[in-house]
Amino acid sequence: MLSRVLSASTFGVDGYIVTVETDITHGLSAFNIVGLPDAAVKESQHRVQAAVKNSGFNFPNRRITVNLAPADVKKEGPGFDLPMAVGILAAAGTIQPGPLRDLGFLGELSLDGSLRPVKGAVSMAVAAKQAGLRGLVVPTQNATEAAMVEDLPVYAVSSLIEAANFANGVAAIEPTHTDVAALFAQAAIQPVDLSEVHGHEHAKRALEIAAAGGHNALMIGPPGSGKTMLARRLPTILPPMTLNEALEATRIHSVVGTLSPNRPLVAVRPFRSPHHNVSESGAIGGGTVPRPGEASLAHNGVLFLDELPEFRRDVLEALRQPLEDGEVTIGRARSTFTFPARFMLICAMNPCPCGFSGDPRHSCSCSPPKVRHYRSKISGPLLDRIDIHIEVPALKYDDISNRRSGEGSSAVAARVAKARRTQLARFASTGTRHPVYSNAQMGPQLIRRFCPVSAQSDEILRAAIDRLGLSARAYHRVLKVARTIADLEGKESIQPSHITEAVQYRTLDRTAW
Repeated sequence: MLSRVLSASTFGVDGYIVTVETDITHGLSAFNIVGLPDAAVKESQHRVQAAVKNSGFNFPNRRITVNLAPADVKKEGPGFDLPMAVGILAAAGTIQPGPLRDLGFLGELSLDGSLRPVKGAVSMAVAAKQAGLRGLVVPTQNATEAAMVEDLPVYAVSSLIEAANFANGVAAIEPTHTDVAALFAQAAIQPVDLSEVHGHEHAKRALEIAAAGGHNALMIGPPGSGKTMLARRLPTILPPMTLNEALEATRIHSVVGTLSPNRPLVAVRPFRSPHHNVSESGAIGGGTVPRPGEASLAHNGVLFLDELPEFRRDVLEALRQPLEDGEVTIGRARSTFTFPARFMLICAMNPCPCGFSGDPRHSCSCSPPKVRHYRSKISGPLLDRIDIHIEVPALKYDDISNRRSGEGSSAVAARVAKARRTQLARFASTGTRHPVYSNAQMGPQLIRRFCPVSAQSDEILRAAIDRLGLSARAYHRVLKVARTIADLEGKESIQPSHITEAVQYRTLDRTAW
């Protein structure tokens, strides 16, 4: 007999429908899976056979062929266990084929017939809704996550027996309901606050400007000066995530498998901090069947690179595309994968290998050639994409012991949100090919249009370039940062004071550094 059961899988971060066709014929006992299965899918035959027997069903002692269509797309993961088991039971006559129409099944089977969760349930639920399925049967652990897709009934089961009884109409299961708005409000709680950082008022001001304009930033300071602590609190002053942004980030984390069962929705801006030994595929995505990397996991959030010069050169250069385009494109012989990767890049580094160059309380043990080699590990093209350089000196004792709390994240976030609304209104009618959301995304044409400077401001810029030795790349970045400072103050035009402050954030462009 022949049976057809619908399932789903992921291609990149998007889901697509897979038809599991099962044919049982007379002949020597065999179990063959076709349709470009990977190793995990091929091993399903052993899990399915044991799960069917241990659930009390008779496993057909015949020739079984399972086809996963479309057959020209690579199938991976154990999520086809449940639909294959249901398909075998349907082909054997244990499950009636009628109720299976337009009903999808997902899940990994244990040997005892219980179900384990799968990755990418949100994306597959979206695909099921778009395909017009009347419902999706998923493991209990995936039910809340999949039910975030509106107008798609999601049925939670914990075992193969429950799935078979539901398919036969023996047991009724109420669809899982997820209150996305309530879940979003509950999960949108930040665990840290900017008020916990003592001192570093200059650095906190620079991070506020970076958040307001979407500018990438680089913090420079000795070990233990608080660079990581500052970076971890940047998401708390960014504008709150919208529900659409949260669902978009959730799909990525679901595919990778980093979602917590207790928190199936990414409601706060992601903060990713990979170790400096991360590979290129780990940073931007890749693999035999490409999966999103750290750049995509930081989508709509912050990617923090601590000890920047210690990262491999190929990893840093690979980040240039997502910084420019907001997405990662990975090409393979059979297909091309595109992952969203729009994030703020925040980096931290020591001023020299030992970390104490310029520190009045510690002597530096590095020779000038060694310092130059250390700093040269950061390429010019990467620096071109970093608008703000922040010096973070070691704190004095009075700052460390000060028990007064500084300004909290909520107050700073309110100013940042107001500045972002100003920018969205400004760029709404630009007519550019790609939408512009913040000052950091302005190109030369938009800079000329929205960043005019007075004669006095122009003189300050000229002096900065001539006397401080700022590089040519600093010119446009100073203007963009000055535009953001003006937006924070609610000014229509860029003032000389805005230019002066923006020049301070170009440490690496000074020839004396």
